[in-house]
Amino acid sequence: MTEPFIVAAAQYPIDAPADWDAYAAKITGWVAEAAAAGAALAVFPEYGVMELAALDPATAGDLGGSLASVAARAEAVEALHSGLARTHGIHILAASGPALVPGAGPRGGPRYVNRARLFAPSGAFGWQDKLVMTRFEAEQWFVSPGTALTLFDTALGRIGVAICYDSEFPLIARALAEAGADLLLVPSCTDSLHGYWRVRIGSQARALENQIWVVQSPTVGMAAWSPAVDENHGAAGVYGPSDRGFPADGVVALGQMDAPGWVCATIDPAATAVLRVDGGVLNARDWATQWGAGVLPAVSVVRLD
Repeated sequence: MTEPFIVAAAQYPIDAPADWDAYAAKITGWVAEAAAAGAALAVFPEYGVMELAALDPATAGDLGGSLASVAARAEAVEALHSGLARTHGIHILAASGPALVPGAGPRGGPRYVNRARLFAPSGAFGWQDKLVMTRFEAEQWFVSPGTALTLFDTALGRIGVAICYDSEFPLIARALAEAGADLLLVPSCTDSLHGYWRVRIGSQARALENQIWVVQSPTVGMAAWSPAVDENHGAAGVYGPSDRGFPADGVVALGQMDAPGWVCATIDPAATAVLRVDGGVLNARDWATQWGAGVLPAVSVVRLD
């Protein structure tokens, strides 16, 4: 069992950086601020990297073009976050974004997935692709679903990632929990309060039924220049089971709606581990007793040092 540590969840504003250096300076400043707050893990939201589409004005207003232009910068984004993880000695879940993968997309063109990368203090990283597409992603943006579920075995414990809509599907988180997840990260990007609450309710439900920690990080603010991330609403939150040692509503920390900044809280893996053995209720244990508990998705466990 790992020691308690501080997590920082970003309420991340979508800007229009003038150039790569401006973007790099922004991310560098954000990570430095999280590290200064004592964070061992900094969590960025879904599609936060789409602000890089502004660097190519010719395609910034085009959905397909923005996928291509941002995905083309994947190696530079990885190098930036890898260096920051090493510099500050922390784990970073970078903002997710499009990644070009083999195969044909929904219309026979390039295949893009929505990929979140988790960086270790060594600079090494792994990734989780979004598994369930929203209507916008599937019907308008033509982003493809990922095909694998990964649990990261880190110095902070076992960490799973459920990208936004994925948090609303219990079997994804359940599979990670049964593989030993201590913590579930939920990077999100929602353009309405309805969307924010769907993801938040899903996150809190996953914390309840699996008796684990869940951290949500949203995009915030307006970006009228982007057809992909033009409107963003949300509040970062750190959630746990509604049981002994936690707030009655399970909300450990919660940010101010739509206000940019970090929301920090202390994660103690032992606090949830004890509840899975001797809580007021035993949701994690009793999952198998419900009707139709069924077969769970396969999970690959990857060591990330």
